[in-house]
Amino acid sequence: MKIYTGSGDKGKTSLFSGERIPKNHLRVEACGDVDELVSILGGVAALLPESRGSLGTEVRSIQSCLMQVGTWLSSADASATAGMIGRVGDEEIRRLEAAIDRMQTELPELRAFILPGGHLSSVWAHLARTVCRRAERRVVQLRETETGEKTALLHSEIGYLNRLSDYLFVLARYCNCINGVKETPWTR
Repeated sequence: MKIYTGSGDKGKTSLFSGERIPKNHLRVEACGDVDELVSILGGVAALLPESRGSLGTEVRSIQSCLMQVGTWLSSADASATAGMIGRVGDEEIRRLEAAIDRMQTELPELRAFILPGGHLSSVWAHLARTVCRRAERRVVQLRETETGEKTALLHSEIGYLNRLSDYLFVLARYCNCINGVKETPWTR
């Protein structure tokens, strides 16, 4: 299979459901933000210590959930494929909350704002957090500007992205902790 088709050379792309839309369409922007987040999380997983193998597995599982979110976003409301795509929901959100709670038991209490930084894995987790927040804002914007039954259901994806950004903040702190790097408090 060729990786290039040339079909996008005039500024349009195909959705998963087959429709052609401009590459700067809000739906494509939302998909792009989620795709960027998936890629950054690949970097986070690569930087995690091998001794924490279950943490890498957890991050790869999150990547899979995000691929599901991206697939859902890249399918138009009226398409036949929309009903075939799985969704993230309460179970995935509860998994993130359990992971947050688990990591926080090993972290010192947060008493001030902290500056992103420290161990490289923490830096990448903070970067993932900011991209996650952008993806969340874009999906909210998509829900507010497009009509359709499927688009109205984006509350699950928005909830997942919201909780994921919390997870990524805690993961960034946890990465510094397990690598013996002190956090830098923000001072004015």
